[in-house]
Amino acid sequence: MEDEKKRELGKFLQVIPTVEFCCVYGSSLHPKNRDKASSMVDFILGVSDPLQWHSQITEIADGIGVGVHFNPFVTWNDKMLKYGVVQMHDLIEDVLNWDRFYLSGRLQKPVHILVDNLDIGHANSVNLRAAVSAALLFLPPEFSEEDLFAKICSLSYMGDLRMLFAEDRNKVRNIVQGQFDLFQSMYKPFLEEYENKDLIRFSSSNGLKANICQDFGLPATNALVSSLPSTIKSYMGMKLGEKKILGESGQVVREITIGSREEAARCMQKVLRRTVMISSARQAVSGFLASGGVTAARYLAKKMSKAWKSWRQ
Repeated sequence: MEDEKKRELGKFLQVIPTVEFCCVYGSSLHPKNRDKASSMVDFILGVSDPLQWHSQITEIADGIGVGVHFNPFVTWNDKMLKYGVVQMHDLIEDVLNWDRFYLSGRLQKPVHILVDNLDIGHANSVNLRAAVSAALLFLPPEFSEEDLFAKICSLSYMGDLRMLFAEDRNKVRNIVQGQFDLFQSMYKPFLEEYENKDLIRFSSSNGLKANICQDFGLPATNALVSSLPSTIKSYMGMKLGEKKILGESGQVVREITIGSREEAARCMQKVLRRTVMISSARQAVSGFLASGGVTAARYLAKKMSKAWKSWRQ
């Protein structure tokens, strides 16, 4: 993001209480977006004590939703904003463990971080590595970089109720194609890491977009599953079973019993779908109660209008 744009958006932080983390995301930041003037700018705000922000509303979000309260249609400095407030503990837990797979999914896509007092950017590397592993389990032996980024982008939409009626059907494709260079820079370290481990191999390059081959053997599958977040592995272990093995440190560790790559992918898909479905439903109810019926209806109508246009194309 250009320095001038950062300074402009950073001014919003001067008129709100102190935050520990802040990132900006959304279609208004896409390089190819032609409607930046009217697009809503989306913020995620991490705070030490959400009660100082929206005491009663945040209690509703914590009790019913997924711990984050979104406030859309905020007018500031002739701009339309939407911000989400989340307790830092909840943000970190979701990033590291995919407990709710809500904000962790958002941070698997390009964001522009404006404030990061607790180094969430570093912690997010665990999230990005896990996203690569999950996407690889879904992909065939050979695929393109764009296929990989599209699969990563789609992870957090599996089971999302909004995708049935209130989201652009081309959402994933538009996100990846509009921010392809940002996806490349985000995931380059992890692809290089997996290449060094012989889990993937860059087979050819089509211009700036590379083709990738991956090891489909069972040891490679076990390696990918082992790098998934603890919450996902726990659910997979309950479904597939676990066995005790001697780890590299000499300690006995539990390993998920995997019969085939297809079995692991199907199991992970069920776990992710269930997690996302529950989170999206809870957040929808929380948003309606916290924001009020009029605001929630207005936001939903805008989303559905955008979705309807995409289905008519």
